Amino acid sequence: MLLPKFDFLEPATLAEACEIMAEYRAKAKVIAGGTDLMVNMKRKLISPERLVSISRIEELKKLDSSSNALKIGSCFTAADIASSELIETKWGALCAGARALGSPLIRNLATIGGNLVSARPAADLPPPLMAYGAKVVLKSSSGERVVSLDNFFQGGGLTEIAPDEILTEIRIDAMQPYSGAGYSNLGVRSACDCNLVNVASFILLDGPGGRIKNAKIVMGCVGPTPVRAASAEKLLVGETPTDALFAKAGEAAGKECKPRGFAESRASAEYKKDMVAALTEKTLAVAHRQAMEQ
Repeated sequence: MLLPKFDFLEPATLAEACEIMAEYRAKAKVIAGGTDLMVNMKRKLISPERLVSISRIEELKKLDSSSNALKIGSCFTAADIASSELIETKWGALCAGARALGSPLIRNLATIGGNLVSARPAADLPPPLMAYGAKVVLKSSSGERVVSLDNFFQGGGLTEIAPDEILTEIRIDAMQPYSGAGYSNLGVRSACDCNLVNVASFILLDGPGGRIKNAKIVMGCVGPTPVRAASAEKLLVGETPTDALFAKAGEAAGKECKPRGFAESRASAEYKKDMVAALTEKTLAVAHRQAMEQ
């Protein structure tokens, strides 16, 4: 399939990119790796008049943990995340999500910002980022705003980002002592971003060998946006971590998700519910193990 005609713009600075988006707004699309955008253009799902490339803007490729929190530039690639010892040490579930994303070739091109802005229900990075409580920085020529990922996704392919805004940075707070997270996905085939379901879980303990003080479970590919398993989270808080408790929370998460009628289903609703339960139990165990090691 051929691409529709478009003008290609390559601003040298973020300020210049913001000016271009302010001028053309919905008539322009930002491109970094292009692994989702180019496919959608070939399929004639979108046909922007202009593509604004931000892939060479150096400030969007940074990785900063100077304040113990983590700041990732939106053009940081999935391959860079997957191989980062810094991220692996404290935010290992994000590395796991990056390693699960597509093939090596795709990971070399795909950016963390693009994976979020494309808002694909089957995307690998949103669940672990949401489990860590991540926020995104949206910048325009008139200023910037910070939005929690919990409020960023509005539907399949739809986000909070305005037509003149550019996602420039992802922020994750410093990991608290005795906290950890896990991520796991189930796909149709290897080396292809074709998830049937994915889950990320986070646990915070009140001390070594203590009870669960806070928990998050984020389910992907069971609806148009990532979904929090609120009842399963509530079930965990205040309890002593055990395999039996994690299995019970998995069952609750499976019952809570409602994948029926979901366009990107690729599997029956019953199967997805069962797999959510299994992956929730698995990721909670990983999160607990990491929390004990922190």
